[in-house]
Amino acid sequence: MTAQAETPNAVPASFVTVQSRYDFATTVTRLRDTLAARGLTLFADIDQSEAAATVGMPLRPTRLFLFGNPKSGTPVMAAYPHAALELPLRAVVWEEAGRHVHIDYQDVTKTLAAYGVDAPLLAPLQPVPGLLRAVAGQ
Repeated sequence: MTAQAETPNAVPASFVTVQSRYDFATTVTRLRDTLAARGLTLFADIDQSEAAATVGMPLRPTRLFLFGNPKSGTPVMAAYPHAALELPLRAVVWEEAGRHVHIDYQDVTKTLAAYGVDAPLLAPLQPVPGLLRAVAGQ
């Protein structure tokens, strides 16, 4: 049996979602370009709707990005091995039926604070929500 949230819209307090002012393809391009411009490593770009199509299932346009900066993440994982469950960072770009595009992100600074990670180690991760808002044109 799987645990489910009481409502489909229930999300953890560390969840950040922003609505993009751009279409899906433009939002994806802006995210990739912004990561590169900021010197962040894009570890993976997973097209989840394409994966769903390979098993004959429909899924709205959905792309998962794994990204980060080893100079920022490595010290966190070295001090707190369990933090590797949260790193690299992840963002999902998805399009709802009404053609609105969203970027979802789990603010790991809140999650990692619960691990007891020292604030100075979290400081390099704090600009990420703002970076994603900029990608979305907000």
